[in-house]
Amino acid sequence: MGARSRRSAGNLPAELTSFVGRRHELGEAKRLLTTARLVTLTGAGGVGKTRLALRIAADVRRAFPDGVWLVELADLGDPHLVPITVATVFGLRGTSDQATGLAEHLEDKQLLLVLDNCEHVANECAMLVAKLLAVSGGLRVLATSRHTLHVEGEHILPVEPLPIPPADDPGAGPVEAVTLFTDRAAAVSPGFELTPDNRATVVRICRRLEGIPLAIELAAVRLRVLSADQLLERLDDRLGLLASRPLAAQPRRRTLEAAIDWSFELCTPGEQRLWAQASVFPGGFDLDAAEQVCASGEADSGSALDVVTGLVDKSVLSRRNGTFGRHAWYRMLEAVRDYGGAKLAAEGDEAGVRARQAEYYVDLARRYRAEGFGSRQSEWLGRLRREHANLRTVLDHCLSAPGRASQALDIAASLWNFWYGGGLVPEGCGYLRRGLDLCGDRTLTRARALYAMAFLAIQTGAPHAELLAELAELAEEFDDERLRAGHAECAGMATFFTGDLTGGAELLERALAGYRTAGDALLVFDTLILLAAARFFLGDPRGAAAAEEALALADRHEARWSRGYALWAVAIHRWRAGAPREAADLLHEAIALRLPDRTLLAFLVEARAWCHSAEGAHDRVARLLGGAGAVWRLSGARVGEMSPYQGVDEQCAALARKALGDEPFDAAFAEAAALGLDEIIRYALREKPAAEAAGKAAEPGGLTRRQREIAELVARGMSNKEIAATLVLSGRTVEGHVENILVRLGLTSRTQVASWLVGQPGRPA
Repeated sequence: MGARSRRSAGNLPAELTSFVGRRHELGEAKRLLTTARLVTLTGAGGVGKTRLALRIAADVRRAFPDGVWLVELADLGDPHLVPITVATVFGLRGTSDQATGLAEHLEDKQLLLVLDNCEHVANECAMLVAKLLAVSGGLRVLATSRHTLHVEGEHILPVEPLPIPPADDPGAGPVEAVTLFTDRAAAVSPGFELTPDNRATVVRICRRLEGIPLAIELAAVRLRVLSADQLLERLDDRLGLLASRPLAAQPRRRTLEAAIDWSFELCTPGEQRLWAQASVFPGGFDLDAAEQVCASGEADSGSALDVVTGLVDKSVLSRRNGTFGRHAWYRMLEAVRDYGGAKLAAEGDEAGVRARQAEYYVDLARRYRAEGFGSRQSEWLGRLRREHANLRTVLDHCLSAPGRASQALDIAASLWNFWYGGGLVPEGCGYLRRGLDLCGDRTLTRARALYAMAFLAIQTGAPHAELLAELAELAEEFDDERLRAGHAECAGMATFFTGDLTGGAELLERALAGYRTAGDALLVFDTLILLAAARFFLGDPRGAAAAEEALALADRHEARWSRGYALWAVAIHRWRAGAPREAADLLHEAIALRLPDRTLLAFLVEARAWCHSAEGAHDRVARLLGGAGAVWRLSGARVGEMSPYQGVDEQCAALARKALGDEPFDAAFAEAAALGLDEIIRYALREKPAAEAAGKAAEPGGLTRRQREIAELVARGMSNKEIAATLVLSGRTVEGHVENILVRLGLTSRTQVASWLVGQPGRPA
């Protein structure tokens, strides 16, 4: 390989227009580049990833002695050409192993490599980046892509559309989307400025364009010939807008609407049909949904795959990694989906597509109910969370379309424990209530919905007596053992929660027997958990056996989500038996699963407080009770407020308050109650915040790795400003580090730092 002479400045292009906003992303990217070897900016097309990457690279240029180098990959057709394309930027010419030669060239360099538009050659980029990072300790990589590269050590920085003023306050202060539009409009229409008279119109334009920078920039160009009001009027049409483009611009630089229209014209009839029909999926879809819902006339499974592939190739669909069986997931930008929706309505086939979609989700919900207590339990939960927007759309459609309410009732009833575990209890109750009001026929579907509604209502303290009465009638009418057991379970749970522990346990025992007879493993498990809890508060040792049976059942079915509840049930009985440390270990294991079930998390954090109370760790008791209360509020359930649980909480709180005093207890409780879910989990697990853990190191003098690095630069005689430029930090951050270094080392001057370093083991004078 032969190399051209080194060009220390790199090859960044000059900016032709002003850069607007992105202060947070700029700061976060600079921070990441101080520690991470690979940072990937991810986001949809037109969102501004490339422009942001170029600004980041320009801002950090001085930190890289060997320059900042941009490699544009958008036009690369052959993925195998990635190494040679990168090598060419450095002036390297071909060998039989271009990647190896490139690695040798970069081995001793300190530079930033910017790889732009990696999505269509992601695998090749990932392999090359991994190889280069392995051999060059001074290399940093900043990539832009519509999805991650999946390289070890990769840090992801999502790039979203620019902020737009809230709909309820269009007069809010300067917002980035409005600023961008105003700046670009002034460039093409001298004298244009944002005024009280046109502000509302400009805000509506930016909202209509969803804050997408590409769309905003190219819409603003039309102010050469249109007024802002005329532009807004055409935007509201969403069709045939802004078809022209600057001669120097690439095809993707057309306005959003013109690009959509142009893309539609380039699609085959099958692709156009699927585009229109897939618009009914606001949350995205997988291939199975496309095959079942989007009928293409002649389509079989193979042709559906071909059509989806064609739409992905044309950037109509974006592909994302799936959560259910690793199925690929496809989405459209909202504007693209709206366009498809207009086409679907014009074709007159919307009713048929909606009907197939409803059938598809009835089947999906029933499959979840049948398979949801097994090894794929967590996958199912992830799938439903991803399908949430689609489920809402289908449920709302069925509840508003004549003759389809029973399908909504079927779906909502099958998802009862998704509503419960997903922190969606009020939402689930809302759909069930609407469905029950619309479907008065005495059917098995109605009976299942009554059970689901009663279960959720009891969790929230809502009225449920009429629901249970009708459920009991239908159980006898259909002579259905599972429905009888369901009635006993809900009645037992309600009785237990109101404080009648003995009566509640008796009803739950009856429910357990009925579910065993019906052979419903999930509901056997659920009732074992409730029975274990009721017997716990009764002081009945048989509760421990119920908890252990539930844990064994979850393990036998490999039901990871359910296992979290079983660990909780076993733990509280171990605590009751005088083994708080053993109980705490079980609770730690359950919290560490980091399941998305907020109700379960509330139970677990609450029980951790009980364990710490037995150990006399009263400050942690106060904080964990505060954190548990916050999680209960997020879950939508109110079990923690019911008398048996509340009684134990109050006992622990009273002990902690007596030990700490009222003010310290209240302060600790309130501080934890204000934390986010992740922070509560980390506190419950005794984990330090990730940033703090990453910054700690076994350095002499108690310095962190970052402080040791800054101390070395101070010893070289560098000023705070020079250190900030070298490490890509703010001057204020460096100043704070230097002050902390002096305090930790007991020094008073920067020159003393150099003397201290000379005396450290393993460091030459």
